[in-house]
Amino acid sequence: MNVSVKICGAARTVTGYCLLFDTGRARFLVDCGMFQGPKTLKSLNWEEFPFNPREIDAVLLTHAHIDHSGLIPKLRASGFRGVIHATAPTVDLCTVMLPDSGHVQEMEVTQLNRRNRHRGRAPVRPIYTVADAAAVIPAFRATPLGRWVEALPGVRARWWNAGHMLGSASIEIECQTGKDAPMRVLVSGDLGPDCSVFHHESEAPGGLDHVFLECTYGDEDKPCVDHVARRAKLAAIVQAAAKPDSVLLIPAFAVERTQEICWDLVSLMQDGIIPEVPIFMDSPLAIRTTEVFLEHAADLENGASISRALRSPLIRPTESGEASRRIAEVEGFHIIIAGSGMCDAGRIRHHLKRWLWSASTTVMLTGYQAEGTLGRLLQEGKREVRIQGETIRVEAQITEIRDFSGHADASELARWLAARGRISGSVFLMHGEAPAMEALAKRLTERGIAMADQVIMPVLDERWALQKGARPKRLESKGRRADPGQSMRPDWHNQRAALMLAIEGATENARNDAAREALISKLRAVLDEG
Repeated sequence: MNVSVKICGAARTVTGYCLLFDTGRARFLVDCGMFQGPKTLKSLNWEEFPFNPREIDAVLLTHAHIDHSGLIPKLRASGFRGVIHATAPTVDLCTVMLPDSGHVQEMEVTQLNRRNRHRGRAPVRPIYTVADAAAVIPAFRATPLGRWVEALPGVRARWWNAGHMLGSASIEIECQTGKDAPMRVLVSGDLGPDCSVFHHESEAPGGLDHVFLECTYGDEDKPCVDHVARRAKLAAIVQAAAKPDSVLLIPAFAVERTQEICWDLVSLMQDGIIPEVPIFMDSPLAIRTTEVFLEHAADLENGASISRALRSPLIRPTESGEASRRIAEVEGFHIIIAGSGMCDAGRIRHHLKRWLWSASTTVMLTGYQAEGTLGRLLQEGKREVRIQGETIRVEAQITEIRDFSGHADASELARWLAARGRISGSVFLMHGEAPAMEALAKRLTERGIAMADQVIMPVLDERWALQKGARPKRLESKGRRADPGQSMRPDWHNQRAALMLAIEGATENARNDAAREALISKLRAVLDEG
C-alpha cells in the first residue's frame, strides 16, 4: 500500500505551506498556511481548498507562523472536525495569532468594501473571522518534543526542535504500509540558523525514506555573526538614524522578530551604547505574543535576560489604533517596531506613508522580503511606491540587517540534511523561490548529499506516490493554476502599480504641458486600440 502526498502550498514560493498525506486509511495535513505576496498568489486564500476539508482527519503543525498555520480557521469553517497536534508553545501562540489574523481580515475587508461601494463593485467576505478562529482553538492538542503520538490509524509522529522560533519543530512521521517496517518521512518545517541566540540547535532523526526540506535561503551563504557583532551592527544603524525629530522604522514580524529586536535594543540602551529613547511596540499581536514568550522563557536560550528586557519601561506598547496614530505626535528621535515584516499589511504601512518622504527617516528591514511585497520594493531601492492607493516618494534611508534571520542558510541546510544520513527515497525542496531551490539542489548533488534524481522541486498541487526505500512516482493531478509558477511571480497587480508610477513620473518630468498632453494622447490611443 502506497502513501500519496499532494503539494498544496509553499511550492516555489515561501508561503502557504500545506502537505496533504493520504495513507488509504487516513488523510492528514502537515501545516495549513496562508499565502502571502503578490495578489494573484494571495487570491488562493479565498479559493476552495484543493481537497475536501471534511475528509481531513488531523493536522500536524510545525509552528505558529501564519504562512504555516493561517488557514486552519478556514479549514474548520469548511468542515474539518479533526485534531491539530503541535508543541505547547505553538498552541499558545496560535491561540493569540489566529484570532488576530481573523481580526485583520475583517478590518481589511471592511475597508475594501467601503472602497468597493464607491466604485460600484460587489462586496467581498473575509477568508475567515475572529469567531472562526476562536472556534478552532479547542481542537489543538499540545505535544511534547521527542514523544511519539499515535495521530491516526497506522500513523504516528513525533516533533523535534527546529530552532526557528518559539515552539517550532520538524515532524517525523511513520506510516505503516504493510507487515514490514513503516515508511519514515521527515518534514523539516522552517529550520533556524546555527548561530541563533534565542534557541537551542535543531535536532532530527536519520534512517529516513523521504525528506521535505525548506530552502528559503537555499541560494545564500550568510556569515554566522555572533551576538556581540550583531548588536554592534544594530547600534551603528541606531546611532546613524538618531537625528532630532527623526524616526527609525522597523518592519518586523510580531512573533519572535519583534521580541528579539527589543531584547537587543533595550540591552544596548541600558549599556549606554545607544541613546535611551522610546521603543514603540506598535502591534497588538506583538504585545500579546510577548506575554507568551514570557510564559515560555525557560524554553529559550538566555531566557532570564530576554524576560528582563521585554519588561523594560523603555518599551511602549500601543494596543489601540488611536494610540498608534498618536505616535505621530511624539517629538524627538524614537523607534517604531510594527508589522508586518514585509510591509504588505499591518500598522507599518501608515507609518511608512507618513515618513518615507523624509530623508531624515531610516527604515531598517530585518528579514526575508518576498517578491511582490512592499518590503521587496524598498529593498530593491525603488524611489516611488504605492501604499493604499497613494504614490509615495521614497527619500528615507533604507538599510537592512540580516543577522536576525530565523532561517538556516544554504550551508546550514546542506549540513542539516547530510546529518540525516542516507535518504533512501527523495528530497522534496519546499518553501523557497525557484532560484533558491535550484541553487540548493545543485549544492546537494555536487556535494554528494543527494543524487540528482532524488531531488524534487514540486509545483503547486502536484501529487506523488511515496514508497518505502524507493523514489516516488508522480501521479496525475489537477492544479488550481494552468501555469503553477505564474502565481509565485510578481503579477499584473505589481505591473499595474509600476506602470502607474512610471506614468506619473513621466508626466511630472515632461518638459512642458504640451509634452504632457502628447504623452497622455499616446497612452489613450493605446488603450482605445485595446
